[in-house]
Amino acid sequence: MALKEIALKLDEGELPSQVVTLIQDADQRLDNLFETNRNRRVPRFLPSDPILLYRVLEHLTKNDLPPGKTFCEWGSGFGVGACLASLLGYKSYGLEIEKDLVELAKELASDLEIKVENLCASYFPEGYGSYPAQGGAELMVPEPDSHWEEATVVVPPYEGMDCDIDEIDLFYVYPWPGEQELMHDLFDAVAAEGAILIAYYGDKDIAAFRKIVDDDWE
Repeated sequence: MALKEIALKLDEGELPSQVVTLIQDADQRLDNLFETNRNRRVPRFLPSDPILLYRVLEHLTKNDLPPGKTFCEWGSGFGVGACLASLLGYKSYGLEIEKDLVELAKELASDLEIKVENLCASYFPEGYGSYPAQGGAELMVPEPDSHWEEATVVVPPYEGMDCDIDEIDLFYVYPWPGEQELMHDLFDAVAAEGAILIAYYGDKDIAAFRKIVDDDWE
């Protein structure tokens, strides 16, 4: 398999009122998190650019590029990305390992009446993980069930999610520095052919990739 970057042409028009309300509300809650020093309990939390993410989600959705309407945010934090996807009609999940952030994400979605499943879980399926390597982190994958050449690794579903990982059509992640390639590799390892990954790299740098068979590469 391989990842093929998708050309993005983003709308600069006025944002829908629900999106504006969501972003403003999330910003206020984020300010409160830092003002009260509650962020010390989640020191690795760093929000991405919600407006830019919405523009990308909107572009992909309007052009019918995802194969379906199931979305998953890896490392979802406040769950703003998952909320944005829900507003665009996706069945939306947020995966976050920090329990405090999961509770804040649930409060945000509930208060704004946005349907999202926020789960306290790692974005690494059972058996997967990472280990330090030169230049960043490397993906660790489980051994296949057999050693025949055509053997494949069965990817287990995320705990609490009522669909398999290969049924997720659109993923989003804001990887930490040094983990960009790790997230690409994880997506390539667990997502179905045709699924799309949106990756935000910071400082207005965002990209979208489709998982394709190597023979489809042009």
